[in-house]
Amino acid sequence: MSQASSESRKVAGATYTRAGQEYFEKRGLKRSAGIWGLWGLAVAAVISGDFSGWNFGIAYAGFGGMLIAFVILVAMYYGMIFAIGEMAAAMPHTGGAYSFARSAMGPWGGLVTGLAETIEYVATTAVIVYFSASYADAITSELLDFSMPTWVWWIILYVAFIALNAAGAAISFRFAIVVSIISIAIILVFSAMALFSGQFSWDKLFDIAPDPGQTAFLPHGVLPILFALPFAMWFFLGIEELPLAAEESHNPTRDIPRAGFIARTTLIITGLLVLFLNTGVIGAEATGVAGEPLLDGFRAIVGDELAAVLALFALIGLLASLQGIMFAYGRNMYSLSRAGYYPRFLSLTGRRQTPWVALTVGAVIGFIALVLVDSLGGSGGVAGAIVLNIAIWGAVIAYALQMVSFIILRRKFPNVNRPYRSPWGVPGAVIALVVSVLIFFGFFINEPARPAIIAIAVVYIVILIGFALFFRHRLVLSPEEEYALSGGEHGDPQSEGYDAMEGDLFGGSKKS
Repeated sequence: MSQASSESRKVAGATYTRAGQEYFEKRGLKRSAGIWGLWGLAVAAVISGDFSGWNFGIAYAGFGGMLIAFVILVAMYYGMIFAIGEMAAAMPHTGGAYSFARSAMGPWGGLVTGLAETIEYVATTAVIVYFSASYADAITSELLDFSMPTWVWWIILYVAFIALNAAGAAISFRFAIVVSIISIAIILVFSAMALFSGQFSWDKLFDIAPDPGQTAFLPHGVLPILFALPFAMWFFLGIEELPLAAEESHNPTRDIPRAGFIARTTLIITGLLVLFLNTGVIGAEATGVAGEPLLDGFRAIVGDELAAVLALFALIGLLASLQGIMFAYGRNMYSLSRAGYYPRFLSLTGRRQTPWVALTVGAVIGFIALVLVDSLGGSGGVAGAIVLNIAIWGAVIAYALQMVSFIILRRKFPNVNRPYRSPWGVPGAVIALVVSVLIFFGFFINEPARPAIIAIAVVYIVILIGFALFFRHRLVLSPEEEYALSGGEHGDPQSEGYDAMEGDLFGGSKKS
């Protein structure tokens, strides 16, 4: 075999090149998380959805429609997280959605699914930065008589949380636990105040005037439930990121499924408290158009005098999710880069063994998106709606493709080691798939969401052309790729190292 042929090999419609041990040494991660660190990461990523975002579904479907949407989403996330837990336990490496789809549907399927998660997490981070900046400036203006341009706040927030995530995985997980507990405590305090203040009323849940022929429970009929589903996702959006922490978990095969179950239960409880009590305090009509519903609920109970302090509470929830979602896009981009789908320099980790390059590049992309949002009218303008809907649409694409991957892998690798098996199995994955597809197509008949479709299509065209012409011929045998090519026999870097198959594929001994 010639030197050229020994350094590259075409497999599965792609060309793999030899990387060697030194390549992976520059891309190492550190195991730092137990089950509660993973729980904190999952809850932190999601919890800001309890503070704002979810409520716009009430404007579409009323309280009753939003409650039905919530129940549908609970079923979807149960089926999905069980399935993801099974795949993550079988594939204990960082790739997550990309890895599952790569094993099920080949390199193209892996890229399409992984890119959907990149879009989801980068866009969600940008949205959280935008609203965090607004809250932060309002607080400093009220308490310190100090204000800054919003773009300065964006830079401060991105830099601060890049630094936090780059400081080490152990610090990230500890921070996630602390802010998750604080955010949950804020929701519990609000719930107690709502119940004992006398401000809560069942009648306020149904104060939207029904359309002719409709009821107070479903004031606009049944179809708007479909439009409410994307907003109900904010109660859970981001919990699916847990597999991205596999190489930083002490025992991923055990702890990722368990942490996912505990986090899901936590978020169902907090979501129901906010859905009922927040709406019952300020009314369904006001809730459906509120930019900061939980803060409005606090104001209704204690008045405007403590508005700045209450805004600080809301900001804590936003910052919790900012940390959790930034962790997700960093690891997602890291895993796709390490395998060669994205430029390889994005997966460099440095001395603290965190993907600081991917974190920085994702922040730059998000900052550019925010500048666009601001120039076209802010969060209430066209660009603001596009960024919000991009995050949701990217998520449902990733969800649907992961469920398809689960169903395929049950048939394709029937005898592979599965330390954890989904109690809902294939039927649970089908439920999650059907709901994801419903939300996906709901965008087509909901006109305000259509610009997001165009934006995502443009991103996909650019990335897929780049993969077809260049990156497809520069893939690397990362653990995700090894698992797929070996039929599930290789791919656990904890026990095998990071270049376990290179000698088999390229011939000769491993090269450093």
